[in-house]
Amino acid sequence: MTESLSHSPLAAQLKDEQDRRKRLLGRTLQRPENTRILTVSNQKGGVGKTTTTVNLAAALADHGFNVLVIDIDPQGNASTALGIPHSADTDSVYDVLIDDLALADVVTECPDMDRLWVVPATIHLAGAEIELVSLVAREQRLQRALQEYFQSRENDGQERLDYVFIDCPPSLGLLTVNACVAAQEVLIPIQCEYYALEGLSQLLNNIQMIQKHLNPVLAVSTILLTMYDGRTNLASQVVSEVKEHFADEVLSAKIPRSVRIAEAPSYQQSVITYDRASTGALAYLEAAAEIVERGQ
Repeated sequence: MTESLSHSPLAAQLKDEQDRRKRLLGRTLQRPENTRILTVSNQKGGVGKTTTTVNLAAALADHGFNVLVIDIDPQGNASTALGIPHSADTDSVYDVLIDDLALADVVTECPDMDRLWVVPATIHLAGAEIELVSLVAREQRLQRALQEYFQSRENDGQERLDYVFIDCPPSLGLLTVNACVAAQEVLIPIQCEYYALEGLSQLLNNIQMIQKHLNPVLAVSTILLTMYDGRTNLASQVVSEVKEHFADEVLSAKIPRSVRIAEAPSYQQSVITYDRASTGALAYLEAAAEIVERGQ
C-alpha cells in the first residue's frame, strides 16, 4: 500500500513542487538597473489579467523588490484584491489623470505586503475615456505623473521602485493608451483555452501604432500562460501555438487553474499572502523570478 502511494500521481506532484521550491530558493535575483514599467494588457476579458497583475506584484515584493501597482481599470479589481479602499470619494488615479493630482497623493501602502504600493481606481474612471478626449497631451498624462512621482520619491530620500505594473481595462481606449505610453514593456496574459489567441492581432497592431507615434521603446516583453491544466490536450495545443508565435516572449512558468488563486481576492489578498504554500502561489513566484532574470 505504501509503495503504491509513493508512485501515485499525487506523490509525483508533491515531489515536483518540492523540487521547484528548492530551485526557487537557489535563484539569485538582482534589482534591475532602472525601474521596469510593465503594462498588463489584453482586451479579451477573463484571461486572468488583474489576477496576474496583483500576484506578480505581490510575488516580486515577496522576493524583496519595491513594487507599485497602478489600477487603471474602472472595475477596481486590483485595488480590491490588494485590500485598498476605492470607494467613489477616494482620491484615485482618476484624479491624477483628469485633475492633475500628484500621484504621490494617492499612492497607498498594501496592508498585507511590505514594499508594495498601490494607486487605486474608482468608478469615476468609467467616464474618464470621454473626459480625456478634450485634455492637453491626453495620451501622456499617466507617463508625466509617474515620472514626477519617481522624482518626488528621490527628493524625499525614498528607495526607487524596481517594478511598476499597470492593470489595464479589457479595452483599447485612452486608458490603455495612457498605460502603454507610460510603460516600456507589455505583459500579455493568455489563457490556455479555446480561442486563446482571438483578438491578439488587434492588440499587437495597437501596440505597433503606439510604438510608431507615441512610445518607440514599448515592446511586448512577456507572455504568461494562465489557467493551465496539464491534464487536457487543449492546454498543450494552446501552449504549442503560443510558443510558435512568441518563442522568445513566453515564460516557462505557467499559472495553473487553482481554487486558491480564485479564492484570494474575496479575502482582499493576493494568493501569495492568502496561501503561500499553494501551487498557485508557487507558480506566480516562479513567474516573477523569471521576469527578473530575463531583465538581468
